[in-house]
Amino acid sequence: MRRAAFALAALSLLALQGCAMPQPWVKPYEREKLADPIMQFQRTALAEKHREHIHLVREGARGATGVQGGGCGCN
Repeated sequence: MRRAAFALAALSLLALQGCAMPQPWVKPYEREKLADPIMQFQRTALAEKHREHIHLVREGARGATGVQGGGCGCN
């Protein structure tokens, strides 16, 4: 009986530990490694930029990317 109560208390403490205040996962000195181009989702940033440009020109609209310009493809 005592073993079951102890096990239940231990499991409860482990479960409640997940509610503790989270610590920052990435330290400021580790952010340099994450900013490395190898950590990007796409393999070729130039190809991704080209694909985005073609999409914007075909859609005829730009916006929400911080770039000003018309839908004609000119900047």
